[in-house]
Amino acid sequence: MSSPTGPAGLPVRMPRPRQPGRHRRPEPVAAPEGAPALVLAVPGAPGTATRGLAEEVVSIARSELPGLDARIGYLDGDDADFPTLKAVLAHAGEERTARYEQAKAAGEDVKEPDGPVAVVVPLLAGPDSALLRRIRQAVMDSRVAADLTDVLGPHPLLAEGLHVRLSEAGLARADRARLFTVATAADGIILASVGGDEAVQAAGITGMLLAARLAVPVMAAALDQDGSIAGVAEQLRSSGSQQLALAPYLIGPEIDAGLIEEAAKEVGCSAAEALGPYPAIGKLALAKYTSALGIVPQQPQGAPVR
Repeated sequence: MSSPTGPAGLPVRMPRPRQPGRHRRPEPVAAPEGAPALVLAVPGAPGTATRGLAEEVVSIARSELPGLDARIGYLDGDDADFPTLKAVLAHAGEERTARYEQAKAAGEDVKEPDGPVAVVVPLLAGPDSALLRRIRQAVMDSRVAADLTDVLGPHPLLAEGLHVRLSEAGLARADRARLFTVATAADGIILASVGGDEAVQAAGITGMLLAARLAVPVMAAALDQDGSIAGVAEQLRSSGSQQLALAPYLIGPEIDAGLIEEAAKEVGCSAAEALGPYPAIGKLALAKYTSALGIVPQQPQGAPVR
C-alpha cells in the first residue's frame, strides 16, 4: 500500500485516525457556557501559604475541567488581599447580572439567568460543624443563590494522600508491591481529625482504607478533644503497636500546625505533614462541583503510590 509523499519523495506525516471502540480515549469535558462558579471556601487564618495551597487546588480543578470559573473565598478574609467568601459570592452574582443586562442591551435574545450563581466547596477533609455553620452563614449573608456541597471525605483518594505523606516522612513503605521495609516505618497510625466525634467517625472510614494499604492498625482521634490522641495511642500500644505515627486527616489551613506537633510530642511519636495541595484534593473539589450540577466528567481515581 503506497503512502503519500512530499517534496523529493519524502513521506508525509499523516494525522492518526481516531481509535474506534471502547478503548478510544474519552473526549475531554468542558464546563458548560454560563455554568456557576466553583468557589472554594477556605477556613483558617489567611496567609501566603494558605493562598498558595488554595490556588494550587483550584488550578488542578481548572486543568481537569477546561473553562471552569474557579474562585477562592476565605472564611476569615479581609476583603483586600484575602476576599471573604461572602464578598466572592456577591461579586459572582453581580457579574452574572451585568452580563445578562449587557447582552439584553445589545439586542441579544437571552434568558434571564436562573439557578445557582456558584457552587461552594468547603476545603475540608472531614466534617467540622462549627466551620460548616460559618460557611453556611456566609452563603446566606451573600444574598445570592449558591449550592453548598459536602466536605471532601471520606474517600479512597484521601487514604492515598495520607499514605504518600507518611511515606514522605519515612513512616510507611512507599509502595505496597515492593518487598522492602523502612526502618522508621510505623506499626500503628493515629489519624488526627478536627471537628469532634462526627469528624472522628468520618475519619475512621478513610482510616480503614489506609489500614488496608499499610497492613497496620489505624485509629482516628480528635485533635480538638482533650485526651483523645493520648487515649488512642494507649489503645494502639496495648494491642501491640510500639512505633506509632500521627497522620493529620486535614488539608492544613483549618488548624494551627503547632497543635499537630504538640499532639505528636504528647504521645511520643513522629508526625507526617497535612494533606496540603495533594493533587487528589483538587480532583475531589471538582467532583463535588460536577456532582452538584449533574456534569459527569471522568471520575477521580487513585493511582498506586510509587
